[in-house]
Amino acid sequence: MDLHLGGRLALVTGGSKGIGLACARGLLAEGARVVIASRSSAHIAAALAELPGAQGISADFVDAEAAARAIEKVEDEGGPIDILVNSAGAAKRVAVDDLSPAAWRAAFDAKFFSYINAIDPLVKRMAARGRGVIINIIGSGGKVASPTHLAGGSANAALMLATAGLGNAYASRGVRVVGVNPTLTDTSRVQEGLEARARQEGISLQDARQRSVEAIPLGRMARPEEIADAVAFLASDRASYITAVTLGMDGAQYPTVL
Repeated sequence: MDLHLGGRLALVTGGSKGIGLACARGLLAEGARVVIASRSSAHIAAALAELPGAQGISADFVDAEAAARAIEKVEDEGGPIDILVNSAGAAKRVAVDDLSPAAWRAAFDAKFFSYINAIDPLVKRMAARGRGVIINIIGSGGKVASPTHLAGGSANAALMLATAGLGNAYASRGVRVVGVNPTLTDTSRVQEGLEARARQEGISLQDARQRSVEAIPLGRMARPEEIADAVAFLASDRASYITAVTLGMDGAQYPTVL
């Protein structure tokens, strides 16, 4: 299927690793121009070696001013951003007895505000132009509470509400805002989560992985490329009537009616 993304400019935050890297690769394959963002210049350089034709920008999107400067720089050098894929930032998993106000705040900075700081300046630019798509990679932890992911899950839940609300608010102005909720995806970030579960439950890492996979009816973790395929579709005009919703990609783990 030709998604007609040729020439469109996509900014992928967190695009140097994991799902973000897979999204950047998938959008490139569809003909989009891609800029990846990461805090680490070294990670950007490593990713660009795998992404011929892409560009990179180093910025910490937890910092609102740094995020705004990065967006301005990308648009000054490449033209209007047509697609924003937010995949930067992940809240550290903290055992419930170790939570503190500082830990809760850090979780929201890492996940919620790293997305909002990109969305806020760009959604307004997109609305002024009358076009644009924002796709937030969120996570199923925002739907089902986990004792090892309460702070991060709460940030995810807030992002789902922001996605719905912004999608509703900007629909009449030509901007779509969509979320994607992956289940466990085979990335280094998920590996860190499994390590936290192993510590919390006093089990081995292998057992934590096995128990997590057994809870997924499809019987396996998602591949980053599978999430990226959905993102590419949602970014395209083929999905022009999809906005203000979050797509569950959890392998039937949470069979709920929305």
